[in-house]
Amino acid sequence: MEIRESAEDYLETMLMLKEDHGYIRSVDIAEKLGVKKPSVSVATKRLRENGYITMDKESLITLTESGMEIASRIYERHRLLTDLLMNLGVDAETARKDACKIEHDLSAASFEAIRRHVDGKASGR
Repeated sequence: MEIRESAEDYLETMLMLKEDHGYIRSVDIAEKLGVKKPSVSVATKRLRENGYITMDKESLITLTESGMEIASRIYERHRLLTDLLMNLGVDAETARKDACKIEHDLSAASFEAIRRHVDGKASGR
């Protein structure tokens, strides 16, 4: 299933919040993404309808298996691309912003080539 860039951003943000706080709340998503709460409500409704998240009676959000798979993939891309750009001499803030732009559009083949290159450098090849 094709997923939109904005949905990927929401799922990635949810994963980051889960790792940082142990839970995911709409208010935290809004703050982290710099959007208003109604925007988060619309996005979470769509993500719920598409089976990427669930919400309990306290409105805590949980990533489903398919939501976690997408979030993990995007977050891995983000981290690797940020590290690569920083290793090339880009400052951390710019590297994070640029990685966020690149992570969605980069083909799987190009990402795998970057991963192999980075892994090769890390192992001293």
